[in-house]
Amino acid sequence: MDTLLPVALKIRRRKHGLRTVVVVLALLLATPLAVAGTASNPPLTPIIAQIDAGHFQAADTAITDALAQAGLSAETRTALAFQRERMRRILLDFTLSADDVKTRVRKEIPDLSDVEFAKWNAAGLFEHQVIDGRTLYFKRSPGNLFRLSPEAVARRAVQTPITDGPMASLNGHQRAIYHAALTGHRSSVLPQRVRMTQTLTVNADAVPAGETVRAWIPYPQAVPGQQEDIRYVGSVPAQHQIAPASTMQRTVYLEKPAVAGQKTVFSVTYELTLFAQYHALDPDKVTAENITPELAPFVAERAPHIVFTDAMRAFSRKVVGDEKNPYRIAQKLFAAVDQIPWAGAREYSTISNISDYALHAGHADCGQQTLLLMTLLRLNGIPTRWQSGMVFSNDGTDYSNIHDWGYLYLAPYGWVPMDVTTGRLHPGPADDKALEWFYLGGLDNYRIAFNNDFGRHFMPPKRQFRSDDVDSQRGEAEWKGGNLYFDQTDYDFKWQVLPAAQGPRSK
Repeated sequence: MDTLLPVALKIRRRKHGLRTVVVVLALLLATPLAVAGTASNPPLTPIIAQIDAGHFQAADTAITDALAQAGLSAETRTALAFQRERMRRILLDFTLSADDVKTRVRKEIPDLSDVEFAKWNAAGLFEHQVIDGRTLYFKRSPGNLFRLSPEAVARRAVQTPITDGPMASLNGHQRAIYHAALTGHRSSVLPQRVRMTQTLTVNADAVPAGETVRAWIPYPQAVPGQQEDIRYVGSVPAQHQIAPASTMQRTVYLEKPAVAGQKTVFSVTYELTLFAQYHALDPDKVTAENITPELAPFVAERAPHIVFTDAMRAFSRKVVGDEKNPYRIAQKLFAAVDQIPWAGAREYSTISNISDYALHAGHADCGQQTLLLMTLLRLNGIPTRWQSGMVFSNDGTDYSNIHDWGYLYLAPYGWVPMDVTTGRLHPGPADDKALEWFYLGGLDNYRIAFNNDFGRHFMPPKRQFRSDDVDSQRGEAEWKGGNLYFDQTDYDFKWQVLPAAQGPRSK
């Protein structure tokens, strides 16, 4: 979603260009997106609370009253307008009645009884909200049931496997990374060269014919020792603008006129070299870090999604106990968050505090788990930062997905990766036990990072609300009449692993 500054400056991941603007741009790039859904704007706080409580009509009235006030800043007006948009998006996620959910579940469990449904519903296995007196269920809750309940899985008429990504279980690739790093005394190993094409498609007639569609497709970050030698190959249309390497959420900007009855298709193709990582961490060598000014932002709260709530503090105390060693604290918190079941997620822009949501919802996806772990680690004085992009395979399955993970800072090792959603692995009898914690200090090289932070600005700036005001993976589009939300767009990845890349250039 977008943010605020003067209206034309629509904050979030955007910016301008020219002399004075350079100063503004530097400030904006260094500042988290002032998300219109945050409570940092006091007049918004009660409205956000009303929406979270499902009182949409009352919230809408409050927004109307607030907008009628004289002297309201452009920033506050934009923030109020977004709260209306947030309600609209919530209603796009919560579309099912109880009967709809039962009907869908009965495709898998034909003899599901109302009593059984009620029991699972009471246990929180079907995500729902009461909105203005109506109980509405999340559109992915019927499928999520089989990720959350072994009992429900056992009741399925046909036992089809629930599949995860190829890196979710310990495999030869992770073993190879581990052994290459140890034997080569390097943390970046096994480079592979990849050509990637990402496509963003806007639905036919979503934009009036002749109007310009503006699009932002994610583009890889240059990260020494992780992804290097990034080379633009081509785009549709050919005219493009690649955001500077310093942009925390990097994109390629494209424009194209809409044509009646036709989809508007954008794409970008690039090559890059991806390195796997493994840092051999010795817990006994890890010490509490002196928080320098450079590290201070990475142990701080960052509303709305990294907040040290009372519930967060209580959970941390329960998990961490009396442990003082930063690595062992990280292990305990990583293990605790890894225990939260993965489930299909509602749109991030609809959630007012993602880490708090992940703590209480009973399930979470990768970005929600990552923000929760980041919050807990920061609460314990361990610096953390975000990274996200996409993951893919080269095993013939044509697997790809969007994915979020992060980094934590451990002295004396510095920044090391963490992927709590892939989580703890299960070594076999012949494996080194350290492989259990591969993703707390290691990373495979079947992923491309587009973002080195969450909730940051685009370059050039987006004028309309963002579809995702936290992450940037699927691409964004708009026209002068408004944002083009995810129900009006689609995305795809196509890739090819190229001949062997050069050896790692950084340790």
